Amino acid sequence: MQPLYSEINALAKEQTLKYDTVTFIEDLATKGVKSDSGFQVTTASGNEFFSQKLIFATGIKDLLPDIEGFAACWGKSIVHCPYCHGYELRHRKTAIYADVHKAMHLAPLVRNLTDDLTLIVPPNSTFEQEELQLLDRNNIVVTDAEIQKIEHQNGQLQSIVFSDGTKQAFDGLYAGLPFEQHSSIPEDLGCNFTEQGHIEVDAFCKTSIEGLYACGDNSSMMRSVANAVYSGNIAGAIVNMELANERF
Repeated sequence: MQPLYSEINALAKEQTLKYDTVTFIEDLATKGVKSDSGFQVTTASGNEFFSQKLIFATGIKDLLPDIEGFAACWGKSIVHCPYCHGYELRHRKTAIYADVHKAMHLAPLVRNLTDDLTLIVPPNSTFEQEELQLLDRNNIVVTDAEIQKIEHQNGQLQSIVFSDGTKQAFDGLYAGLPFEQHSSIPEDLGCNFTEQGHIEVDAFCKTSIEGLYACGDNSSMMRSVANAVYSGNIAGAIVNMELANERF
């Protein structure tokens, strides 16, 4: 997945540099401060930038489990979303690795793509009786054995080795993983967050802090390039409108 995003970033940079009002700074933002006049952002190299408005398009970071072979398959045959990857994995032997709540959310979506589905949940997990009936009706297998190792070939999942010594062959694995924000600055500035951990925004990408906006994966459960571009377009348009109105 990374090469695709790198290509998109390179293309975006190439296109925007055609405008003499756009400058790219390759540095790490480490601190943000809000004042009456706007915002001050400080970077790791000591540079300081000032603005009336501030947009965060900083994304999130998936927290991968410490399982041998997992990272090598991430984004290839171990994936997070049936809408992003389901077509490639359809009709194949598939597993879902998540807690019960997340597994039950993914199960209907993945079952719609394959008849061979297994749920891998944490040890001693419990299901509601209605959930068990749904799983049984759809011939979905459940195991609560811990994953010890992922066997793969160049990132393509071959089998999962469990802590009880058993091993099962799979072609794909959906993983409902925890995540964290790439940047801590929105939290430092006092932004509100959703229960899931995303920056809380309204329909116009406004956060709970006046003059501060967020777009893309950091503020949405819909993790796709299309959604990031869409929300980024909204944030940019709203900021432009508000600056124009303030200067009118």
